[in-house]
Amino acid sequence: MAVPSIDASVSGGCLHVLVKGELIYEHQALLREQFDELLQHGDACIVVDLTQVGFCDSSGLNVLLDLRLQAEQNGRQLLLACVPDPLRRLLEITGSDQVLRIYDTVAEADAACVP
Repeated sequence: MAVPSIDASVSGGCLHVLVKGELIYEHQALLREQFDELLQHGDACIVVDLTQVGFCDSSGLNVLLDLRLQAEQNGRQLLLACVPDPLRRLLEITGSDQVLRIYDTVAEADAACVP
C-alpha cells in the first residue's frame, strides 16, 4: 500500500498539486488533511496532477469530490490532469466525470483555468 503524498507548487496563478500513491480508505484522513492545507492558498485554480496515483477506491473518489466542492465554495476551480485509465474509468462509471473537470495534460488544465 503506497501511502499518498502531495507536492505543491504555484505557477501563473495556479496551484499545481502532484498526488503520488494510493487514494484509498485507509489514507482518506491523511488526504483530507493534506488537501485542507492546500485550500489555504489563495490561487484561483487548483490543478491536481494524478499521473502517479496507483489506485483509487470510492473513498479516494469522495475525497476528490469533496475537494471540488470546497474549492468551489471558496470561489476557486479544481481541475484534474493526467488521470490514469483505471481512475478515469471509475470517474466515468460513477458519473463523477460530469462534475469533475478532467484534462489530459497539466498544460491543458492550465489553459482552461479562468482566474
